[in-house]
Amino acid sequence: MEEAFQDFPVFLIPLFVFLSIWESIWKAIALYRAGGNKDLAWFILIFIFNTVGILPIVYILTHKD
Repeated sequence: MEEAFQDFPVFLIPLFVFLSIWESIWKAIALYRAGGNKDLAWFILIFIFNTVGILPIVYILTHKD
């Protein structure tokens, strides 16, 4: 089992952590706004798809209130 991770580039771990936090923040903001605006379709799309923050950012920029 240890041999499987021997060639894993360790420098990618901070990148994965950063992208996870980035996605979580944007997703939370977009889901809050979609829920408040009663945009069920957007809420479902944002909830299901992980797009590294792209879909939530698109929603936030196109649905300003």
